[in-house]
This record gives sequence, structure tokens and C-alpha cells, in this order.
Amino acid sequence: MPANRSYGPDHPHLAWSALPTREPLQWPGGRPLALSVVVPLQFFELDPPAGAVTSKSLGGGLGPRPYPDYARMTHREYGHRVGVFRILDVLDEHGVTATVPIDAMTAERYPWLVQHLKERGVVLVGHGISVNRMISSRMTEDEERAYLTESLDRLEVALGERPTGWMGPEQGESERTPALLAELGVTHVLDWPNDEQPVRMTVPTGDLVNVPTLHDLDDSYALYSRNLPLPTWESALLTAVDQMVADGAPHARVLALTFRPWLTGQPFRIGTLERLVAHAAATGQVWFATTAEVADAYRAAVPATDPALVA
Repeated sequence: MPANRSYGPDHPHLAWSALPTREPLQWPGGRPLALSVVVPLQFFELDPPAGAVTSKSLGGGLGPRPYPDYARMTHREYGHRVGVFRILDVLDEHGVTATVPIDAMTAERYPWLVQHLKERGVVLVGHGISVNRMISSRMTEDEERAYLTESLDRLEVALGERPTGWMGPEQGESERTPALLAELGVTHVLDWPNDEQPVRMTVPTGDLVNVPTLHDLDDSYALYSRNLPLPTWESALLTAVDQMVADGAPHARVLALTFRPWLTGQPFRIGTLERLVAHAAATGQVWFATTAEVADAYRAAVPATDPALVA
């Protein structure tokens, strides 16, 4: 994609918009902060196909090891066997519905888990084929369209419903991804961390909204990549809630936080999530919402024809 030297970002996917210049935004009930809990379920392939792109910072285990990397595979498998249920139990105690990105290989290989998730009422979001197969510009347009179509098709069969939300494996995209996702019927994505409000993407067809996740507080980035002490991470999470509640009038904010079952679902970390949710609820100012609900509320509040949001 050639560089764009015009005013604003160096790409065509969204219009530049400074938050103080926007029209006031409020969430249902006038609450200043929407909080979404994102719980990815990812399949780790011991032997991914040739040419697959895997993040060099992919967490789990004791760091990358030669095949077969059982340490990393089984560390992540803990999330599917134990950790996800611990996280969902905490959320259920507070009436919070999780947004669960799930890849095709997880959905196909864990049918009991899929049924359990559906019974618990979580919102399932597309998450590629496996965590080892990131989307990147190494793909041609035809290859990427085929990948996205295959992922959504396989998920539709395994889940009994076609996801309309999307989080890329390791949040990877190419310069074509937003347009292709919108073309395939996806209505919201979780890959762009560039704001504290949802952002309408510029796509040829459809109406694609990004719900930004806060990368700095993502559990894998904070704990695995940056090695933050657990109390420091917890303090940052609570501080973020308080600050964004304070900042949220008149420009309401969204705080979408990612908690992986193999990481936050551990018995010595789950208390951080429990205290975070309890703290947010105690403010009386937080709307606990799925990312789909946030995207829908944003669409209702900000028309697609708003000139500030059209490139």
C-alpha cells in the first residue's frame, strides 16, 4: 500500500478525528464507560502449515521451543480445560456477558466447550483458523479472502451461527483486511487500539465498526511480554476504570480488556479479574457490554453520514 501523505493517518482505513472535536456520546443509561471483557479461545498447532505466519511474541509455555513444543501447547490447553470456566464463573457472579473470540480449530475440536459457551450466553466472535496462522500482507488478496471465508464458514458449521464480529489471530491484519471482512458480512472488529471510542472503518461495502481494545493492559502483553508484577497490573486496571469514568462525560469511553483463560484463568491471577469487575460495578457508572452491544450502540448514536467520520 503506497504511503498516504495527506492530513491524518498514513492509511485509508478510517478518518482522523480528535476526540474533543466530536459530538457528545453517551451509553445506555447515560453511563460514561462501557466495559467489555474479551476472552479469546485459541488453538495452538504443534505443526502449522508451511508458510503460516506466527507472532514472534506468541505467549505460553517457557518460550518457543523446537517441535514438538508441548510446554507451550499444554500451557495454552489449560485455558480450554480449566481457566475459561474460572473466568466465566467470576463474570457470572456479576452478571457480565463475555465476548469470546474463537478460532475454527478450537470450535471444531471442542464441541462440548462450544455447547457450554452457548448455554452460558457468551457472544462468540470469529478469530481465524488457529493462533499460529496470522493474517499478514504476505497473503495475496485471493489467499486472504479464501482464509477469511474458510474461517467464517468453518465457524458457522461448528457454532451453528455465523459470527458477525472478528478479532484477528494475534490481532494481525493486512492492508486489505477491513474491506474483506466487511465484504463478508462482518460488522465489528477488535484489532485497532487507536481510540477510546468505537471507530467507523472506511470500507467499500457494509458498515464496519472497530471496538478498540486497550493493548497496554492486555494480559499477555502486560504479564507475559512486559513481565509486570501482578499487583502493578491490577493497580493499572483499576486506575484505568476510574480515569475513564472521570473522562467519560460528555465523551463516553469504551474499555475492552482481553483476558486469556490460560493466563488470567490461573488460580493466583483470577482474583485480579474479580476485583476489577467488582470495582467497576461499585462505581455505578459502568455499562458492562459485549463488544457487539458497544458497536450497535455506537451506530445508533453516530450516523454513518457524520462528516467527521467519513474519509
